Amino acid sequence: MQGKVEICGVNTSKLKVLRNEETMALLRRTKEGDKQAREELISGNLRLVLSVIQKFTGRGENADDLFQVGCVGLIKAIDNFDISQPVRFSTYGVPMIVGEIRRYLRDNSAIRVSRSMRDTAYKVMQARERLMAQSQREPTVEQLAKELDIPREDVVFAMEAIVDPVSLFDPVYSDGGDTVCVMDQVKDNKNTDDRWLERIALKDALDRLGEREKHILALRFYEGKTQMEVSAEVGISQAQVSRLEKNALKTIKKNI
Repeated sequence: MQGKVEICGVNTSKLKVLRNEETMALLRRTKEGDKQAREELISGNLRLVLSVIQKFTGRGENADDLFQVGCVGLIKAIDNFDISQPVRFSTYGVPMIVGEIRRYLRDNSAIRVSRSMRDTAYKVMQARERLMAQSQREPTVEQLAKELDIPREDVVFAMEAIVDPVSLFDPVYSDGGDTVCVMDQVKDNKNTDDRWLERIALKDALDRLGEREKHILALRFYEGKTQMEVSAEVGISQAQVSRLEKNALKTIKKNI
């Protein structure tokens, strides 16, 4: 996506940038029904859409698709913006564009969320857009819960359920070229250095056993067979199996 000049047939290097005064003038004309002003407002804010979709790089999504979805969010922002509020259009428009893109990514995500949770999330997002249209600012969780008459926890759970998954390789900090990724801050209790050392020691100890001893231990502890079953398969008595097993375990403990 980065460095791409043309998106959806639009030459992004030649996108017009409107000053705040121009934007507000066009918004007033748009609210009066001027379709030409609305078109100028859309084309004059395409760079805003472009700047938003840069935040969604690295997800394997088509840049043209994201740009089109972002334009839908831009149009919604233009149609719902209240010019009587002392708020810059970009302050209101960016969350609307981001929300539209996240909705698209959520609907096309490979991660499945329950229907009831997804329905609640849709209601929360619709309520969020309504409240933003009224106050021109991001509503709090408490305001959303009150608007929908549902517990605060349900709002939080629903929104967290549709959050875009984070890659373990996403950078969270970078200083002088030393980048810290998400995976560097995730604790793994199953694959610690101690366990790696234990596995190496166990492998070395097993390598010192004879082939018959390895085979007996594999049948006993990997396949879960009894000593009688092992004796029948190997062709020796159960007493011999028991003795070889005990000696093998003793050797492993000693070598570890």
